[in-house]
Amino acid sequence: MKNKVLHILLAEDNPISSKLAQINIAKLGHSLDIAHNGKEAIELYRKKKYDVILMDIEMPEMGGVDATKIIRTIEKEENITRPVKIVAMTAHDNDQKRIFIESGMDAYCNKPYRRHELDDLLK
Repeated sequence: MKNKVLHILLAEDNPISSKLAQINIAKLGHSLDIAHNGKEAIELYRKKKYDVILMDIEMPEMGGVDATKIIRTIEKEENITRPVKIVAMTAHDNDQKRIFIESGMDAYCNKPYRRHELDDLLK
């Protein structure tokens, strides 16, 4: 059985990490938009419906934790009943995981990741 095609927003400022994610997500058959910081991620989120946001933590202008809090506030204000899934994509250690979840993120993925890890996460 073929998996559902997901509409994914990647918030990532590192061009190498961004390209790697593009390649892997394309091979998994999903569509992808890219934001280069948290502010861009919020702007794209307001314009388009996404199934998943892969959110880097450390980005210029606005990081992933702050962007996630703003997206969750938007969802509450607009009474969105099915919030977008937000996944922290970071090289931070597992001790930080609690901070990401408390900010409103749904899951956590260590960078660098393997394609099968990303695929498992998106299922």
